[in-house]
Amino acid sequence: MSGHVDPPTTPVRTGWRHRFDPRPGIERVRESAPAVLQIVIASTAAFAFAHYALGHPVPLLAATVTVSSLGLVRDARPRRVLETVVGMIVGILIAELMVLVAGVGWWQLAITLTASLIVARFLSAQPGFAIAAAIQSAIVMVIPASVPFLRLIDGIIGGVAALLVTALVPRRPLRAATREGAALLAAFDNAVATLVQALRRGDRVRAERGLEKARALQPLVDDWRVSLESGMAIARISPFLRRERCELERQERVRAHLDLASRNLRVIARRVVYLCDDRQARPVAADLLAELAAGARLIGESLADISFEPPAREAVRAVAGRLDPAELTRGRAGSEHNLLGALRPLAVDLMTAAGMPAADARAALPRV
Repeated sequence: MSGHVDPPTTPVRTGWRHRFDPRPGIERVRESAPAVLQIVIASTAAFAFAHYALGHPVPLLAATVTVSSLGLVRDARPRRVLETVVGMIVGILIAELMVLVAGVGWWQLAITLTASLIVARFLSAQPGFAIAAAIQSAIVMVIPASVPFLRLIDGIIGGVAALLVTALVPRRPLRAATREGAALLAAFDNAVATLVQALRRGDRVRAERGLEKARALQPLVDDWRVSLESGMAIARISPFLRRERCELERQERVRAHLDLASRNLRVIARRVVYLCDDRQARPVAADLLAELAAGARLIGESLADISFEPPAREAVRAVAGRLDPAELTRGRAGSEHNLLGALRPLAVDLMTAAGMPAADARAALPRV
């Protein structure tokens, strides 16, 4: 018999079309839509003003400065936009001076880039500041202009347009901040759920997985902080966002206490890993931690609806009133004592995140 095998009659469906998932791309487009709108409006307005109002024949830098200064980054606060604009103006000015003194050529380009990068690094610690300066200086050196310093004016026009659009066409920072906060609280709940399962089963592997999830919370806390700081900075100058300022400040209060709660959760997770070495179930600690997680979920609901804050406070207070490690471990081995003690600061952080004054939150705990 021949060793030949006939190919299958049904073709194997391969290729990117059968593996490509468009949903992440669609989500990125949806999240970036306000930034795209800002960039398009600012660039078009700057170009039109420089070209039609001032008569500049090719106001390239009026458009490029707006695109580079606004960008698609999460941090769109006016100070960051202004710093980027200043960096680009520095690069344009250095290049214009070089063209005026030495003309255009390969060695002039090398000197201009060197000078732009050195001056920009001296002026700012942000690497993006220096790169922005170098890019704009290279554009000036490579694309000739008949009138000296014309491109410097274009760059200033672009920078002013970017700052105006930041205030007058804001990026809906409250929506972005709420989304970041919800992502943090969802991840917090997932980490706690894993630790609760580990305690119920005495499962060290699951406990270690919960510790990994707890450690992964910090980048989410930082993302939320950046969104809130950016939003509050924009709300201070935008006449359309002043009503959102109070809500952004409330979310910042929630974030600050959830940052502490996330740090305390890492402490708890390490103790859960240690306790699960003996493979013994600890239902009391598991139940208490699960009840605290239920309060945290209500805090997550309160980001979109402040009316959830009072039930969140009461849900955590009900658990906090029972957090007496000595009483809870009476008549049993004391290996859980430290873990139960670590739940106390977590409860305080959750109550304060839900709007309870810190003194009242501490008073809700039993004396030990």
